[in-house]
Amino acid sequence: MIRFALLILLLLAGPIAAQEMTMPTGSRQISDRTSPLDSYDLPIGPFANDTLPVRQTEGRVERITWRVQSGSSTTLQLLAPLRDQIVAQGYDVLFECEADACGGFDFRFATEVVPTPDMYVAIQDYRFLSAARGDDVLSLLISRNPPSGYIQMIRVTPVGSEDPPPLVVEEVVSTPVDLLAALDQNGHVILDDLHFRTGEITLGEGPFTSLVQIARYLADNPDTRLALVGHTDDTGALDANISVSTGRAQAVRARMIEAHGVAAGRLEARGIGYLAPLTSNETPEGRELNRRVEAVLLVN
Repeated sequence: MIRFALLILLLLAGPIAAQEMTMPTGSRQISDRTSPLDSYDLPIGPFANDTLPVRQTEGRVERITWRVQSGSSTTLQLLAPLRDQIVAQGYDVLFECEADACGGFDFRFATEVVPTPDMYVAIQDYRFLSAARGDDVLSLLISRNPPSGYIQMIRVTPVGSEDPPPLVVEEVVSTPVDLLAALDQNGHVILDDLHFRTGEITLGEGPFTSLVQIARYLADNPDTRLALVGHTDDTGALDANISVSTGRAQAVRARMIEAHGVAAGRLEARGIGYLAPLTSNETPEGRELNRRVEAVLLVN
């Protein structure tokens, strides 16, 4: 199957070779909240006796989040390659735990978490790691809300230190595709890396890996047609949501035709608003998951 290599180049100071990490299809950076002078309480133990032990730090604080299409991957499977890379770059792991061992609900709300929808933490399904290399510290928080996984990294560089090189996230194609395997097996797949401005139908600049793969799939299967189906959460009236979801599906169709050379007759665009949710709309995380565009195989 085709897989995507997520290159997280944690160039955390010094000429350390970047490590290649394999992640599920559709991994993308969601947010970057970097403060040149700030503070962060780094957890170094579990929440117990109404207390969370922390190491107080100050300096340049980077708060970065990613969303990945995790499929059946566990939080441990998402964390393990990141931990290996951190250790390879000279960091010592100070503390590592899974949800209950961390302190469950209490730990989750005692430690710093980037607000939703940029980060999501399931109370019973998360992992945390803190590490240090001298005065440089970082933490990783991993959780899931299937079909997505969420990764948060907070990194602190002390006052007076040189600014660290930027953390770079890049997606490259290696060998064949989880996304397309899911399309073949299930007859539909979520194009999880697309993004639109809130309440708008304009598709972001991209490039979007999912569209590259769908275009290749159509080139390799000349008799295949697809429907691009837009979905929304349940905020607002149905007619308005159908209009928005249709507009977004049409924007994806136009991008496929104009940027990827797909023949117009092989793509349909439809919107069904909030009529087919993936999950409950009761939470911000659920509403975000329900806002999506899917590719659906059509029988000729």
